[in-house]
Amino acid sequence: MQPKSPSILECPVGRAVETVGEWWSILILRDAFQGTTKFDEFSQSLGIAPNILSRRLAHLTESGMFVRRRYQERPPRYEYVLTDKARDFFPVIVALLAWGNKHLAPKGESILLANRSDVRPLNPVVVDAVDMRPITLANAVVVAGPRASRGMRARLASLKAMNPAIAPAGD
Repeated sequence: MQPKSPSILECPVGRAVETVGEWWSILILRDAFQGTTKFDEFSQSLGIAPNILSRRLAHLTESGMFVRRRYQERPPRYEYVLTDKARDFFPVIVALLAWGNKHLAPKGESILLANRSDVRPLNPVVVDAVDMRPITLANAVVVAGPRASRGMRARLASLKAMNPAIAPAGD
């Protein structure tokens, strides 16, 4: 575990990375979104060492991403079921897929996200729920929330690219 500074612990991105930032965790969640639930299925799909898989599944369960449910009595076997908290992580996986296809697939995409009903390829973007406009670096800033500490408020005020008083990054 990495040492946790107050600014990391107070930051939602820092807390998210603490929960799912290790790359095996993200791949485990990816497989779970695709229907994988059992230890052996994760192991076979990912080619991950059993001790690492055990630690990652335990961490994801302790952090509320999975519920462990017994599916066999003798010998006891468990499956890992996605929670609402984990299902809320799905857009992050979608964003990673879209970014990977755009920037890391020079010969073309090997996996596309498609609409379930008509299998039409989807083009994911992050939008504001109020006006449905894409959220970009040019139109977004971070501001202190109601529970921000004095230190966090000072940190946010010192940021250049995300400060509302400064021109957008990339302009």
